Amino acid sequence: MSRVIVVGAGINGVTTAIELKKRGHGVILIDPGPLPHPLAASTDISKAVRAAYGADEQYTKLAERSIKLWREWNQEFGTQFYHEVGVMFLRQKELKPGDFEYESFKTLERLGHKIERMNLARFWRRFPAWNPELYRDGVLELEAGYVESGRVVAALVGRAKSLGIELREGVRFSHLDEDSDRVRGIVLDDGQRLAGEFVVMAVGAWTPYLLPFTKEFFRASGQPVFHLKPRQAELFAPERFPVFGADITTTGYYGFPINRDGVVKIANHGPGQEMSPESPKRAVTPEDEKSLREFLSSTFPALADAPIVYTRVCMYCDTHDGHFWIARDPERKGLVIAAGDSGHGFKFAPVLGEIIADAVEEKPNPILQKFRWRPEVRVGSGTDVARFNPKTSNA
Repeated sequence: MSRVIVVGAGINGVTTAIELKKRGHGVILIDPGPLPHPLAASTDISKAVRAAYGADEQYTKLAERSIKLWREWNQEFGTQFYHEVGVMFLRQKELKPGDFEYESFKTLERLGHKIERMNLARFWRRFPAWNPELYRDGVLELEAGYVESGRVVAALVGRAKSLGIELREGVRFSHLDEDSDRVRGIVLDDGQRLAGEFVVMAVGAWTPYLLPFTKEFFRASGQPVFHLKPRQAELFAPERFPVFGADITTTGYYGFPINRDGVVKIANHGPGQEMSPESPKRAVTPEDEKSLREFLSSTFPALADAPIVYTRVCMYCDTHDGHFWIARDPERKGLVIAAGDSGHGFKFAPVLGEIIADAVEEKPNPILQKFRWRPEVRVGSGTDVARFNPKTSNA
């Protein structure tokens, strides 16, 4: 078996380390810490879990498997990480072919999912926080919901330690240790060298900064996230307020029901600000807050003046086509990059480690064709700059 260095202990890295260890490899997992890393995309109070992916059956089926495993993880860890409260994608106009919501409805219907079409006035009585005069149609996915992402990462880091994975927390990757033949390991910022047959870079939005040659493939951007304290908490309870996307291809807004701390999370998936995850400009702007208030006034009147108790900028690591990038580098033997989606692929956490480990081992896996090394299209030429991409959104 090989000695593998996994750089980054977010959701991609920690699940990969666990899977590789289970397969008999020696694994070193490194991260600057603390863990869960406060700047990582996978660290927050919630991430959506849903099978709605437009017409893309491959993602929908992958999500089906993930949802099954999320339920098993609830049992296995003895705590409720996954909350099956439903996910709604709504539009201000009637659904029509080509819409993300319409294609999601048709795909989920065809595959036998439990769904409801949100196009009758009587449905809206169940969700009194919404402005029913503004939203006319949509799809409600009943077997979907959200996970408490920060708690999940913490639990998985604990599991990695219990399995005997060597965790180097509080150390920083500097550069690859490579020669003309292959990657031999990594060099830390203190000059220390760590040797390994394989290096898996699972560093999310840090990828184009730690590996500058990947800037052609990845774009790191920041998106605003708000935590609000509603004055009428009962309107935002999970049974009345599932995870949602509100005409998301137009507005970019999505959100979550009230959590155990009485907080409603609302975020935006728009073009975002291109930046490093450690940029001093990584902060929600007054313009972001103004846009949020305008959205809330029209969509959730009861939330319009709710106090904001916390804000953060969530980092996206976008690929040119919105798909994961999980592949061996054809020019650097021994290097595997697992990027794209970052925390926004958190819904697939129970299957991510298996997919990335298959890439390390060159084990046949049909989904890896979708996530292959594909330098033929550069960042900026595809859907990575679209207002909303269902493949890379937390919603």
